[in-house]
Amino acid sequence: MKLKAPQSDKAALGGMPKHERLRAYLLKELSGGRLKPGDALPTEHALAISAEVSRNTVRHALAELARSGLIRRVRGCGTFVHESATERLTSGLDIFALVIPDSRGGFYPSLQRGFHEASSGRHNQVIVCDTANDLFRQADALLQLMDKKIAGIAIVPTTSPLTPAHQIRPLHERGIPIVFCHRRIEKIQAPLVAFSALEVGKMAGRKMVEMGHRRASFFAIQRAGLSSQYERGLREALIEGGGKLPAEFVCYDDSPKMTAEHEQFLKTNLEQVFHRKDRPTAIFCPFDSEAEMVYLVLNRMGVKVPDDISLISFGGTWRDGALARRLAAVTVDEEELGRNAVQLLDEMRRHEKPLNDTTEIIMPLSWASGETLGPVSIKQKVRV
Repeated sequence: MKLKAPQSDKAALGGMPKHERLRAYLLKELSGGRLKPGDALPTEHALAISAEVSRNTVRHALAELARSGLIRRVRGCGTFVHESATERLTSGLDIFALVIPDSRGGFYPSLQRGFHEASSGRHNQVIVCDTANDLFRQADALLQLMDKKIAGIAIVPTTSPLTPAHQIRPLHERGIPIVFCHRRIEKIQAPLVAFSALEVGKMAGRKMVEMGHRRASFFAIQRAGLSSQYERGLREALIEGGGKLPAEFVCYDDSPKMTAEHEQFLKTNLEQVFHRKDRPTAIFCPFDSEAEMVYLVLNRMGVKVPDDISLISFGGTWRDGALARRLAAVTVDEEELGRNAVQLLDEMRRHEKPLNDTTEIIMPLSWASGETLGPVSIKQKVRV
């Protein structure tokens, strides 16, 4: 086969980089049926001559087509049009989806940025589905994505209630790659990109101990998901440092969302905790939005942070917003987590990993000093 783009095509694509022009032309040949599944492409040398570009440009263009699953390169044999190339071009299989419980709060904006960045680098479009942590809304989103024959889905599963395996199995049965973010779904084998919630709690506890705190409180919006691991890690670190996390200072709300009722729950429980003679000197909240609300409620109560009580949160390394920047927090790079999820989806789409691959990528944790963690004051020591 001899490839030589018509002058009209060259003029139309003249503003694009050379590798993009070659990629666009090859896509046109595929879409027009002149290149068919199973066809062998010319050698890099032949393509470079016929398209009047360098071999590096050819390699760049072919690499992008391979990442999109349109061609496959067989060592020692050559480059071939992928058997599913026609289906991919006609069924929307260049789209990756990100299914998350919240698109605006916590570290989810960072997760989206990393996911978008890595997907666009592979010329994949992105659909983001916000489930509001609602199981039925998530089920509807997954059905629609399955109908679109999506290229792959990265999902942070709902926690209230927990996502059942039957929501995911039909996707695997149709050959759609799935990557779990933050947590797995029982009875489903798929890659996971996450962080250790246990280690998050431990880091928060150790930071408290370093500043002299020996009695802490834990506030979380719900018991589901990773909350029990955050609590366990915090308790273990405090006990190791000679402190404790009394059961009466562990406060969970039944609400899965930030509401006026939840704010009232925080106010009631913070008042009860703070006015005890043996009150805690530090609070850990395993989510930035929860810590921000605790901070505001304490402020309305006339409680100064960290003079009267310290506050530690958990969130993304990208600290946006006036309150988030002030919070002392354990952090995780959610942008990199999103990029890793795309990498795994891409590898499964190109059949370099099976759909039931059990790769686990555990993201490292870091610390943001903020302004809300201070040493135990003399006044706090007297009360405790």
